[in-house]
Amino acid sequence: MTSGGVVRLLNTSGGPVLALAGDVDLPAVEAFLLRYGREPARVDVIDARSATSLSPSAVTLIRDHLRSSQLAGRRVALLQ
Repeated sequence: MTSGGVVRLLNTSGGPVLALAGDVDLPAVEAFLLRYGREPARVDVIDARSATSLSPSAVTLIRDHLRSSQLAGRRVALLQ
């Protein structure tokens, strides 16, 4: 079964973005972790505006990135 969602790291002129789109389920999160690794990436924005649904694993991924940024003393915009 294939996932209908994607999670990607994008390099934009405004800085790095964690982008979530579609039905972000466990397979989408696992594909992201295989591609980018388990360590939260340094991002300036988390953009979930194109996500139609977020699984518990997707929420955990977002929280991990927010927590990592907070511990580093950085602010991250969360777009939803």
